[in-house]
Amino acid sequence: MLKAGRTVAQVAHDLQISDQTIYTWRRQSLVDAGQEPGLTSVEKAELASARRRIAELETELAIHRRATELLEEAVPQKPGSSRSRRWSRRDCRSRQRAGSWRCLGRGSTPGEAGHHRPARCGTPG
Repeated sequence: MLKAGRTVAQVAHDLQISDQTIYTWRRQSLVDAGQEPGLTSVEKAELASARRRIAELETELAIHRRATELLEEAVPQKPGSSRSRRWSRRDCRSRQRAGSWRCLGRGSTPGEAGHHRPARCGTPG
C-alpha cells in the first residue's frame, strides 16, 4: 500500500493499527530485501526457535540434576565407596593440551592402577 503511494497514516487508519506498526513492518521489509542492516525475518525465526530449544534443554538438565540429587539422598552408598572416588579430570591430574585432555596419573589414588579412561583422557589403558 505504501509503494502504491498511500501515506503511513492512511494505511494505519484503514487497517486500524498504529503508525509505529506500519513503520516496523516497512523497516523489516527493507531488511529482508537487503537494503538495511539487521536480522532478516528468517534469521529472527531461527533465533527464536534456538532460544526456545535452549530453554527446553536447560529445563531438562535442571530436572535431571534434581533427580540425581534426590536419588543420591535416597539410595544408601555401598560400603567403602565415596563420591571422592569417582573418576574426574582432577583425579588423573589432567590438563588441556592442544585441545584434548591428557591423563598424567595412573590410578584412582596415587599408586593404584587402571583408573583413567582412555576414551575420556586420550591415553592408553
